[in-house]
Amino acid sequence: MENPDFNNPNYNTKTGIYSEGCGLENVFMSWGHDDYMYLVAKENGSTLPSAGLFIIRYHSFYPLHKAGGYTHLMNEGDKDNLKWLHVFNKYDLYSKSKVQVDVEKVKPYYMSLIKKVRGTLLSSRLKMNN
Repeated sequence: MENPDFNNPNYNTKTGIYSEGCGLENVFMSWGHDDYMYLVAKENGSTLPSAGLFIIRYHSFYPLHKAGGYTHLMNEGDKDNLKWLHVFNKYDLYSKSKVQVDVEKVKPYYMSLIKKVRGTLLSSRLKMNN
């Protein structure tokens, strides 16, 4: 059975149901861990700049930052933030190590970082377990 939307002229254009430059925040996408963390930060008073929130939300949106897709839907803010996402990607994509980390050994270091930035990422309304 063919998807009835296949023959809908509203969906068979470059922008589909969207308008050019509408902004990625207005584009419906599948929901996952990226959007979850973005919403946690945004809804809890994060003081991260818009580029930081953009990176959290779209760092796994490979069609955008790897293939240049969907750029016609971006607004000016998205275009500015995409530059920072490209900088971030060199530290994110394919930067994983095959060496297994001793979690207990590095835990104090990462817990100190979490305590340091807790007020930056999330409001004090959220409590973290140590």
